[in-house]
Amino acid sequence: MSKLHFSTKHANEATVQRDWWVVDGTNQTVGRMCARIAAILRGKNKVYYTPHVDCGDFVIVTNADKVLFTGNKMEEKIYINFSGYPGGKKEETAKNLLRRRPEALIERAIKGMLPKNRLGRKMYKKLFVYAGGAHPHTAQQPKELKVNQAT
Repeated sequence: MSKLHFSTKHANEATVQRDWWVVDGTNQTVGRMCARIAAILRGKNKVYYTPHVDCGDFVIVTNADKVLFTGNKMEEKIYINFSGYPGGKKEETAKNLLRRRPEALIERAIKGMLPKNRLGRKMYKKLFVYAGGAHPHTAQQPKELKVNQAT
């Protein structure tokens, strides 16, 4: 009697198929939208997801200036930057950051959801965020990604 041997197939750079997705941030809740995008950047939507390989797709986020927060986060959520020097701590509310640099708000949320290593940095490079509705990636023919609407 022969033994059957099943082996797990691992993805590698040669076998990964990368797609392009576009997400419209209009009336989207920041955390929920970013969690879905982070999963796609990691490749968790693929059947051949492999944790130690970058299996993820490219994601374009448009209308980053029209995202929403639930509750009182718009006024109460604080983003902190620290230069490393004495007195170099700067604080900014979500409302002010959204008005000043909406791309940074989305990028920062997604970056925090990715692995903190060289693989995570590679995944992060596949994210493109734009404040307006237009993007320069039409040549890649991105598909529309539906994310749950805020209630």
